[in-house]
Amino acid sequence: MHAPRSHAAAAAAADPYNLKPGEHSTGTTIMAIPFDGGVVMGADSRTSTGTYIAVRVADKITQVHDRIWICRSGSAADTQALTDYIRHYLSQLAVETGRAPTVKTAAHLMRRMIYENKDNLMAGVIVGGWDVVDGGSVYNIPLGGTMMKMPFALGGSGSTYIWGLVDHKFKEGMTKDEAKALVEKAIAHAMARDGSSGGIIRTVVITEDGCDKEFIPGDKLPYGP
Repeated sequence: MHAPRSHAAAAAAADPYNLKPGEHSTGTTIMAIPFDGGVVMGADSRTSTGTYIAVRVADKITQVHDRIWICRSGSAADTQALTDYIRHYLSQLAVETGRAPTVKTAAHLMRRMIYENKDNLMAGVIVGGWDVVDGGSVYNIPLGGTMMKMPFALGGSGSTYIWGLVDHKFKEGMTKDEAKALVEKAIAHAMARDGSSGGIIRTVVITEDGCDKEFIPGDKLPYGP
């Protein structure tokens, strides 16, 4: 006969994430890789509140200007509000200056908003896109508001499972097709391992010529060696 479980053990079983009262576990896999002439950005589509999947086909890649997009992780409400602000500010800036804003400007705006409100936000984002100054570029802004320009960027709970894979497969000067294939494969592997990532894979390819958004359904994920 088994001994009765203690209250602490029962609580731990009911809440494997050890969360505070009213706090929800969130999960995501987001990724971006610049290539010669643009950027590939990708994300899974699962929105979860603890162990409950609230949305299976969420869109975590948000356009904030013609050729600037943001991958969102953390609190969906926080990141949706932040991207709405950034879209508004970039639109005003474009009107005032008469030219398209740079990806760096968008990233600095997002960094400042996250850093100055870091005690009240749970937001980790990747800002990527194409501009006439830097071409394709990617900026990673994790929780807390640090901003780093990266040769590639990963974020969200699923990213911890694929750092080794991406380190192994990534190389400088990738073509568009190589970068897109790596984004899709890495996110598929993260979705297989991370219970908080799943659904479909959404990607967007951003170049001087425009933006091409696609998705891969859940039964056609490029998982494998």
